[in-house]
Amino acid sequence: MFLSTKLAEGVTLHIRQTTQFKTVNFSIKWRRPLTMKDAAERAVLSNVLQHSNGKFKKSAEFRSYLDDLFGTVLYFDASKRGSEHTVVLNVETVNDQYLAQNKVFNEVLDLLNTVIFQPNFENDKFVSSIVEREKEMVIQRIHSIFDDKTRYAQHRLTQIIRPNHPASISANGTIDTVKAVTIDSLTEAYHSMINEDKIDIYVVGDIDVEAVQKKLTEALPFKDRAPKKVERNNVDSKPEKEYTKEQQEMKQGKLHIGYSTPVFFGDEDFPKMQIFNGVFGGYAHSKLFMNVRERESLAYYASSSYSSYYGLVFVVSGIEPANEKKATDVIAEQLEAIKNGEISDLELNQTKAMLTNQLKEALDLARGQIDIYDQYKDLDDQFSVELWKERWDKVTKEDVQKMASQVKLEAIYFLSGKEA
Repeated sequence: MFLSTKLAEGVTLHIRQTTQFKTVNFSIKWRRPLTMKDAAERAVLSNVLQHSNGKFKKSAEFRSYLDDLFGTVLYFDASKRGSEHTVVLNVETVNDQYLAQNKVFNEVLDLLNTVIFQPNFENDKFVSSIVEREKEMVIQRIHSIFDDKTRYAQHRLTQIIRPNHPASISANGTIDTVKAVTIDSLTEAYHSMINEDKIDIYVVGDIDVEAVQKKLTEALPFKDRAPKKVERNNVDSKPEKEYTKEQQEMKQGKLHIGYSTPVFFGDEDFPKMQIFNGVFGGYAHSKLFMNVRERESLAYYASSSYSSYYGLVFVVSGIEPANEKKATDVIAEQLEAIKNGEISDLELNQTKAMLTNQLKEALDLARGQIDIYDQYKDLDDQFSVELWKERWDKVTKEDVQKMASQVKLEAIYFLSGKEA
């Protein structure tokens, strides 16, 4: 799918030549082990790097220049995956072959060099006023979770089910760790990211592979590095308690339930767990939706998700507070039904079709191709839709039943209004 080349130790370039798109997409991902301190610094750093640099000191100037490059889109973001924190730079620009003058591609490469290697420094440090402004933006982003009660309930459940664990560490850090960021610590975090992080560079478009490889080698002169190895969930963490109820000013109750599974991303049984989650609550045909919401009318919504990097399955539902006990019981009944082998051909086949279609839809976008390949590239087999469709097609009802038998209830979190 992608042609991969090592540019330096710890730095890999992945190019996909395709006539599928009229744009060229770049994605540069810097990775290191996830810690609360690093997450906070890197979230602020991604904001700072996005809005100004050594050439364009003001955000308005920078945005104006991007507009001049036929509306080139450029943004930084911070995210996490498993025990790893990622700062990503995404760029999408028009392909030169659709322009009268073939010059945008080279100007975008120059811009990549600028935003990465020429930060907006004063006396070899970030500008204090800019850092403080972007710290406040990250703090507002963290605060916003309190206004979205579904996100807040899920956040609280992960804190309860896996305290002091990568699963409960936000990609933005905490308000306190963001407040603790200084121009010195941010400058140090920048140099550490540029010189020490593991880096993957992606390019997708109708391009000359050899020419692009040569140009990127010159535009992005990353040096050799020995990135820190990321361990899979290396923190032993158990739930704080099995049941937690909290109250806020709100009407609809949020019932969130966390389960553990011994199956992680990339394990032999991983495709089977994906099918289990689809049958349990991943889709509109799943047991949770059909029984908790449709049959019993206990929930405004009810679904499950499989967090494969942490070996966790989450159920989320919005209910009337008075229905908490009944909803909890009916959710548990759906898991028991799968454990007992009560799985219809329709549930199984629709789940397989949905997983395959989701994969195909994601690959219709350049960014989807990058993200999926980035996720699957470290597995033993080369990624293809056909390979994963074949793996899902092989999953039997007995396989799904076996996966369900390994799913263990860890914690229940209920958020309700104060009158409940």
